[in-house]
Amino acid sequence: MELLDQARAHVDSGAFFAELARLVAYPTVSDAPEGRAAIQAYLDEVLTPALTGLDCEVTQHANPDPAGGPFLVGVRTEGTDLPTLLCYGHADVVGEAGPWREGLDPWTLTADGDHWYGRGTADNKGQHLINLTALRLLLEARGTLGFNLKFLFETGEEIGSPGLTEFAEQEQDLLKADVLIASDGPRLDAATPTLFLGARGGIRIDLDVDLRPGGSHSGNWGGILRNPATTLTAAIASLVDGHGRIQVPALLPPELPESVREALADVVVDAADEGWGDPRMSPAERLYGWNTLEVLALDAGNADRPVNAIPGRARAVLQLRYVAGTDVGDVTATVREHLAAQGFPMIEVTTEASFRASRTPVDDPWVAWARQALDAVVEKPVALLPSFGGGLPNHVFTDVLGLATLWLPHSYPGCRQHAPDEHLLVPVAREGLVLATALFGAIGSAPPTLRR
Repeated sequence: MELLDQARAHVDSGAFFAELARLVAYPTVSDAPEGRAAIQAYLDEVLTPALTGLDCEVTQHANPDPAGGPFLVGVRTEGTDLPTLLCYGHADVVGEAGPWREGLDPWTLTADGDHWYGRGTADNKGQHLINLTALRLLLEARGTLGFNLKFLFETGEEIGSPGLTEFAEQEQDLLKADVLIASDGPRLDAATPTLFLGARGGIRIDLDVDLRPGGSHSGNWGGILRNPATTLTAAIASLVDGHGRIQVPALLPPELPESVREALADVVVDAADEGWGDPRMSPAERLYGWNTLEVLALDAGNADRPVNAIPGRARAVLQLRYVAGTDVGDVTATVREHLAAQGFPMIEVTTEASFRASRTPVDDPWVAWARQALDAVVEKPVALLPSFGGGLPNHVFTDVLGLATLWLPHSYPGCRQHAPDEHLLVPVAREGLVLATALFGAIGSAPPTLRR
């Protein structure tokens, strides 16, 4: 336990705060030109020294997609007979979504009790710093890791990971490993250590009812002109009802696997609204094992200053969050055909996909190994989530590289990632460093039968 005590002490001593403060100071916003310069500096001045400090051979690679930034890979080889771990993190952060509260600056790490505020503290600098620190502590204590290490950093996760799939396809030998262990997203809650195995995918669905230029007087034309807003709301209700239940079977997975149901049996989601979603499923099953169709935006007329006119156009943006096993081969055609059958052929449908859904099977041997390693160092149960609720490029590792994927998040749902006042919670960071150190420390003794 001495090594784990060192991990706790590293957070409590202020050393981890000082390191994180340096990382936060780089404004690595991937969708801004000035952010691209900061990203390059972050790779050169922060991540490359961190990886060379682990005796990794570090290489930087151009992105095959011009929309994305470079990739950084560190490789440490200790023996051909040892297991190989692939780690992942992303260097970029989101731009500002609004003002931070007084006394806080996104690029200055600020402590307020157990909250450490700054952009990237939770997503993803604080999380990959925890993993880099755990690896460093392990190496310092043992003089060896006991396994081969590969660490991949991308620089465009916040803009959809352009080029990551192509890079993985081109560099399969460079990235070849036995298992992925990475950290992103939140835990189930602040008090519950969590392991998740994949991520839901996302598809944006745009609906546009553009019937005529401008508005038409509601008294003179009401009852004889089709109202695009009325049409649109009825169309949406035919896709997802007023209680959040998807009405189109083709937008659902074929089943909730029994292994997923069993994994989520003891997972409690406290924030669920009563009467929302499929009543046949628990909140945890709906959030981590099923699909949802959410209305993100509606636009017709001017609700702040309404006039007595039938709008000429109405638009909506929906999002399908879907789990692995869902057939999303042609969502555009599925939605268009459904709406036409409901009497709404006048609605234009366009879609845009983001991350694809993927997950490692719950019964994969690496999952049992990881749970055992984590259970050995915590006194409370570790929550196992088959899928993370948000989006991650997990499919690159499962589908392209053929790896089991174990995500150990070091944040919590209230971290305000992507929003003003993003923060890392100190107790979560402390426990996260302990868990990461323990998990990495167990890899060298993983049974040979786990090798890919």
